Amino acid sequence: MSSNARHVPVMLQRCLDVLAPALLEPGAVVADCTLGLGGHSEALLRAFPEVRLVGLDRDPEALALARERLAPYGDRATLVRAVYDELPAVLGRLGIPRVRGVLFDLGVSSLQLDEPERGFAYARDAPLDMRMDPTAGLSAADVLNTYPPGDLVRVLRTYGEERFARRIVDVVVRERAKEPLRSSARLVELIREALPQAAMRTGGNPAKRTFQALRIEVNGELAILERAVPAALDALAVGGRIAVLSYHSLEDRLVKQVFAVGAAGTAPPGLPVVPERYQPRLRLLTRGAELPGEEEVAANRRAAPARLRAAERVREALGPWPVRQAAGGGAR
Repeated sequence: MSSNARHVPVMLQRCLDVLAPALLEPGAVVADCTLGLGGHSEALLRAFPEVRLVGLDRDPEALALARERLAPYGDRATLVRAVYDELPAVLGRLGIPRVRGVLFDLGVSSLQLDEPERGFAYARDAPLDMRMDPTAGLSAADVLNTYPPGDLVRVLRTYGEERFARRIVDVVVRERAKEPLRSSARLVELIREALPQAAMRTGGNPAKRTFQALRIEVNGELAILERAVPAALDALAVGGRIAVLSYHSLEDRLVKQVFAVGAAGTAPPGLPVVPERYQPRLRLLTRGAELPGEEEVAANRRAAPARLRAAERVREALGPWPVRQAAGGGAR
């Protein structure tokens, strides 16, 4: 299946509208920090014929498919195998001091969900892998089979917001003492065994939260995002814009907090005139998190959990952008 057929970009027109005022300047560069199959990038290159795009992704298969998709745009698209917190280093190597636009489309890509052997989908049996870069780091099976029970409970509670983390981990630990866990189907069975019947009657598939937690841990998604958003804001020129699509509350909360810090003044109370160094660095472009419309969700169910936040950089910073302390966890 072609990358075009398998990938429907989420909230595409709204992302284009939010970024548009910053990309009309001649020679503008936009960074797609989570390239995936290139759907958003293709639309950006088509909508803004003067724009140059830098696309990042750690998944070599996604990069290859995106490269094929964006080939008609020639040297307007530069694609780099990198994790999204590496944007400053990538721009430095390319000799690009600042960009006019940044896009993050977080979470797992259509490619990763649709290929059973990647192990991201709890609805199909597959090896427990879940690595976005299948050549690096621990797999989900490694996490399940080697982490101490207390660390597994932390992962499920923190990244999956799983109320029954202790019960699930107890069952997993008993199982792995007999033989290592390797199959997603077996993990789903164990989760069903661990949860009370009442918990399985609401909230969708009972494995959803555990699989989310393992994916975040395996790929270090939140720890990387905590570095990536401030780094992207630093890379923005004044007048540049950033758009971030999140798919669960942990991501969205982190983006909200970083944007809120940037949009707030830091002047001590009572100053008659506020010096520039205390002025906000960002102007928020969305009122809270924007949601996809009903028609889009009906046409593309994967859009349902999406939350869009956007901001514009309004002044230079006189110091480093605040970076939150990482919540812990693996390696995206």
